[in-house]
Amino acid sequence: MKIPPIIKNKGYWVILCLGVFIFGSCKEKNKNESVDVNKETPKNTVMEKALKKAAFDTIINGKSVQLYFLKNGDLQMAMTNHGGRIVGLWTPDKNGKMTDVVVGMDNIKAYIQSTEPYFGATIGRVGNRIAKGKFTLDGKEYSIPTNNNGNALHGGYKGFQDVVWDAEQPNEHTLVLQYASPDMEKGFPGNLNTTVTYSLTKDSTVRMEYEATSDKATIVNLTNHAFFNLNGEGSGDILGHSLQLYANEYTPVDEGLIPTGELVEVKGTPFDFTSPHKIGERIEFNNEQLENGKGYDHNYVLNVTKDSGLKLKHAATVKGDKSGIVMDVYTEEPGLQFYSGNFMESKNTFKSGAKDHFRTAFCLETQHFPDAPNQPNFPSIQLNPGETYKTVSEYKFESW
Repeated sequence: MKIPPIIKNKGYWVILCLGVFIFGSCKEKNKNESVDVNKETPKNTVMEKALKKAAFDTIINGKSVQLYFLKNGDLQMAMTNHGGRIVGLWTPDKNGKMTDVVVGMDNIKAYIQSTEPYFGATIGRVGNRIAKGKFTLDGKEYSIPTNNNGNALHGGYKGFQDVVWDAEQPNEHTLVLQYASPDMEKGFPGNLNTTVTYSLTKDSTVRMEYEATSDKATIVNLTNHAFFNLNGEGSGDILGHSLQLYANEYTPVDEGLIPTGELVEVKGTPFDFTSPHKIGERIEFNNEQLENGKGYDHNYVLNVTKDSGLKLKHAATVKGDKSGIVMDVYTEEPGLQFYSGNFMESKNTFKSGAKDHFRTAFCLETQHFPDAPNQPNFPSIQLNPGETYKTVSEYKFESW
């Protein structure tokens, strides 16, 4: 076979080899650029980069535990059915960078061993405190195992934050959790069937729909206990966040953080957030209530007026001072617990690698008032057979 003269030319081979080398180098460069960890992670993969489902895949008390990813637009959320927990929540900051605004751990073992049992959890049967773990219903006294200075907190010892919920994900932006709490579980009467639907809406909102029924008279006060830092998990304390609470009154507490039964005006006190104030602006003031809570850990009585014609009351507006991320809280509930992270003790490690240092997250828990069964002037949390407990709360995000 006769070889064409051009192929015999040594210069041709040099040029051909050089072209192949350059082409291959370009391909390799592009490949390396696509996985450069120093560049911003694409928005559609931020959850998958931060968390691995395998780290949550286990069996607890014969029930399957898993991690679930929810997405809608730029809003992304990771949840586990162990405790019905929000593990992480990503939303764009003022520069468009996806920022994780809910603190949490990156594996199920860390949650089980955590010294703080409520990170991101769905709380029940009764959120907040019940004095001495006792209440009377239809003339009969009930006792709940105490777990907080002689009182029952968030359902008492081993509440809903420790159960494995049945989970169904009908679409990429919704997770439906169900739990059947048997009669007298942890001292509560009635077989309580609870459904909580978490969904992400198109307008960057986390919507939480709570529903429950019971075959006996019982008490119910469900909420979510997400710990927020709008500057991002691991970014430092939350004292520079701007907070506005749409509440003219709050419920003061004793040294055990049980309400005195009074409704007190916030005007003229460090509890006045009717206009925006930094969380840390007055937190160290010489004030008996701040001393009792070691900071803010109090229930606010939400104003009755509805916001912008919506069914839900506008409860709060918070802005991250570094990120520009704004969170608005809306609810059908009469109260909102503002907690400024006063009992965070640097004993747990978050998914970012940061510790849960003092006041590096805050909570805004929509609720009926604490110790409601023992406070006749507070709105009732009694649920009777034939009735359906229903309530909706939302966290809405934007940035500017």
